[in-house]
Amino acid sequence: MNRAFLVLLTCMAISLTLSAHTHRSPSHKRAYAGEKCWMYRLILSNKNGGSFSLQHPHQFLSHKALERRRRQGIDIDSTDLPVSRKYLQQIEATGVRIKGTSRWHNSVLIETADTSLCQAFDSLSFVRLCTRVWQSPDSVTESSSKRSVHTDFNPWDSIPSSYYASSTEQITSVGGTEIHKRGFNGRGITIAVLDEGFENINRIPSFKYTRIKGQRSFVAAPKEKGYNESDHGTKVFSVMAANAPHVFVGCATAASYWLLQCEDPRTEQQVEEDYWTFAAEFADSVGVDIINSSLGYNEFDSHYADHQLHELDGTSSFISQSASMLHRKGIALVCSAGNNGMGPWKKISFPADALECITVGAVTTSLQNAPFSSVGPTQDGRIKPDVMAIGSPAYLISGRGALVQDMGTSFAAPLICGMMACLWQALPHLTALQLMQLVRQCGNNAAHANNVYGYGVPNFTQALERAYQLFPPSVSSH
Repeated sequence: MNRAFLVLLTCMAISLTLSAHTHRSPSHKRAYAGEKCWMYRLILSNKNGGSFSLQHPHQFLSHKALERRRRQGIDIDSTDLPVSRKYLQQIEATGVRIKGTSRWHNSVLIETADTSLCQAFDSLSFVRLCTRVWQSPDSVTESSSKRSVHTDFNPWDSIPSSYYASSTEQITSVGGTEIHKRGFNGRGITIAVLDEGFENINRIPSFKYTRIKGQRSFVAAPKEKGYNESDHGTKVFSVMAANAPHVFVGCATAASYWLLQCEDPRTEQQVEEDYWTFAAEFADSVGVDIINSSLGYNEFDSHYADHQLHELDGTSSFISQSASMLHRKGIALVCSAGNNGMGPWKKISFPADALECITVGAVTTSLQNAPFSSVGPTQDGRIKPDVMAIGSPAYLISGRGALVQDMGTSFAAPLICGMMACLWQALPHLTALQLMQLVRQCGNNAAHANNVYGYGVPNFTQALERAYQLFPPSVSSH
C-alpha cells in the first residue's frame, strides 16, 4: 500500500470522526417529548417604556463589568439597556411563552404552539421583524451520558519527572511554560466557556480546586443540567483548567470560570444562535474578560435557514453580529475555526468570522496545518484563521475524568484562550483589542500571514517581552 493511499485513508477517517463544531457522544434517536411547537425571534424597534437608564448602569451590569469598561475607556450605550418590560408584557399577553431576551439585538425569543401568532405580531407597532428559528422535531438525538467518574488516573498516565506531563508539548508550543514560571497563570482573569455541556465537572478530581464561579444553561428546554449533558465542554475546559500535576495541567489553572451551556446536542437549529447570544450577554453582565467558544454553525436540520458563504462577513448572521459586539464591551473572544477544511464548505464557521476576534485553527504536534482545520478568508477579505494551536491531536480530560486524546479546532482554541488570560494578567493595561493584536503579531507566520495558517502559532513569552514596546501603558493606566 503506497504512502499517498495511506494519507488518503487517514484523511477520510478524520473527516468521519469530526463534526462541524463538536464531537458527539455515542447517541441514538428518540421521539421528541412534548407538544408540537415553534420558536420565533422578535426584533423590536425601540426600548421605550423600559425601567432602566444609562445613568444607573449598576442596575443591569455588575461592578466588574462596569470596571472592565472604565479601564478600557468604553462608554455604556443603548445596546446595554435591557429589553423594555412594557413590551414584554404586551408580548406575553398574546399567549406566547418568552424563552429569553437579547439587549444587544433588542430581541425576544418566544415559544408557541400557534403559528398564526407570528402574523398577529404585525399589529404590534414595536415589533419590527418575526423570524422562525426552531420547530419541535419528530425525533431527537439522545446523547449517552457517562455517569461514572475515574477517581484516579491509570499508572501509565503519570510522568513523575514532569510537572506538565502530557500537556507539556501543548503548553511549550506556545511559549507557555516560561510565562507560568514568571508567576502568570490567569489569576484575576475571568473566562466564560460557551459550549455544549460540562459532564461531571463537579465530580472530576482534576477540577477539584478550579475556580468555577457558576454554571448556567441557556438552552430553552434542556433535558437536564449542563453538568450531565455531554462532555465536549468538559474536554475544552480541561485544556485551560485541569490541574493534575505529573499527569495533565491546564494552561490557566488560576483563572476564574463561568461554564455556560448554549448548544442543544439534540438538534441543530438557528435558535442556538440566540442561546449563544444570551450566554455572551450574561458573560458580559457578570464581568467576564475572555470568552472561549468552541462552537460553530453553518448547516441546520432539514437545511432550514442554512448559512451561505457570502454571509461570512462578521455582520450578516445573528450569532456573528453578537460576537462582533464583544470587543465593544471590552471582552476578548476566542473562537474555534471549525473542522470543515476537508468538506465541501471548507471555510470557517459562524461566529468565527466575527469582527475583532481570535479565530483558532488546528495544527499537528509538529506544528503543521491539520487537514480538517477550516480556512479563510472572510467574505470581506480579513485573514482567517488568526492563529493556530495544537489540536491534532490534543491531550484532554474526558467527562469520565480520564486522560484522552481528541482532535479538532475545539481543543486548539482553549489553549490560546488560557494563555491569553495569563498574558492579560501580566499586562493589565492592555485593552481587549490590544491583547488580540499582540497575539497575532507574535505568531510564527506573522510576516507572511495567510488564510490557511493565519499569523501562525503565537509565542506568548515573546508577546510578553514585546508588549511594552508595542503597547506602552498610558499615564492613566492602572
